Amino acid sequence: MNKPVLPMSSLSLNLPKADGSIENYRLAASRTFPARLEGTLNRIAFSAAHTVANPLADVDPWLTAAVDWDKTIAFREHVWDLGLGVAEAMDTAQRGMGLDWPTSLELITRSVRAAKARNALVFSGAGTDHLAVEDAKTIDDVIRAYEEQVAAVEKVGGRIILMCSRALAKLGRNADDYAKVYNRMLSQVREPVIIHWLGDMFDPALTGYWGTVDLDKAMDTAVAIINGNAAKVDGVKVSLLDKQREVDMRRRLDKRVKMYTGDDFNYAELIAGDEHGFSHALLGIFDAIAPAASYALSRLAAGDEAGFHDVLGPTVPLSRHIFKAPTRFYKTGVVFMAYLNGHQDHFTMVGGQESTRSTVHLAELFRLADKAGLLANPELATRRMKAVLATRGIEN
Repeated sequence: MNKPVLPMSSLSLNLPKADGSIENYRLAASRTFPARLEGTLNRIAFSAAHTVANPLADVDPWLTAAVDWDKTIAFREHVWDLGLGVAEAMDTAQRGMGLDWPTSLELITRSVRAAKARNALVFSGAGTDHLAVEDAKTIDDVIRAYEEQVAAVEKVGGRIILMCSRALAKLGRNADDYAKVYNRMLSQVREPVIIHWLGDMFDPALTGYWGTVDLDKAMDTAVAIINGNAAKVDGVKVSLLDKQREVDMRRRLDKRVKMYTGDDFNYAELIAGDEHGFSHALLGIFDAIAPAASYALSRLAAGDEAGFHDVLGPTVPLSRHIFKAPTRFYKTGVVFMAYLNGHQDHFTMVGGQESTRSTVHLAELFRLADKAGLLANPELATRRMKAVLATRGIEN
């Protein structure tokens, strides 16, 4: 459901360019998407959702997370209205970059409660981040840390995403170490979990995960563990930004195990799939483009693959920009999109992370979001972009 193409927008603003010059940018014709799911979906799609900061809390942001709980849950309700699931307390929510375990557990508790009230889909991250890497001495320390978080999430009624562990990346020397940890944890979980494989471009502390820097060997280890515990694994989320590796792994998985793409560079073609299969989705970019993602997926389910690509294809350049190296700073772009689209009334982040991207980066994000038709209210987005630019010395 797209509006007819409109005449060129009369909206314009001054935006910086990479060469240091300023251009007068005129917005493209607007495009709107339904605020609720229309039709059905034939892919399971999670948005890894961000956390909304409380900008008026009197805290030191680098040290203390101050969360606006009402706006944070309201954003999840927006995602659920669109037929998407929420992947809670993941790296998009700034887990490990401003959001500690106690705050994450409160977020999970609130999100699970809100999901149950509307029978919505939510899985939540359980890891070992309350165990300081320097305090982790043995593999058993890692197992105990995982057990503590898994038990806490299950106690509040949550489903588990078993997150990668920085402590395990430090201590795990080989495939046997990883098998010991994952076999133990998967033998204990109440319901099948999603295994999370996050590449070191998202978190440098995860270099060498699965016991090796050789990604072929790492995949062998991961596939062996997952297939050996297939009854306890709902799926695996792979975030390596390497579409061929994801396809290769997808084809090797036990048929009971879903592949959830975490590839924020190539998600459109991976979700569409090929003659051998397709990926479901668990993506940070689906936070920023949820209405478009929902509509595109509904077109795919209706057999309109051209319509799917027509909507989702133009979002890929924006996603590649938001997730450009250093990839771990992508959260800034996700939250900036939420600000531009009116889901929060400020551009303030947990941990002060709004400072991790340049003015030029944010200006290019605005251009790409506009060209993809992702600015829900162009007048509001333009006004807010001008306000941010003014604080950075660019007058409009």
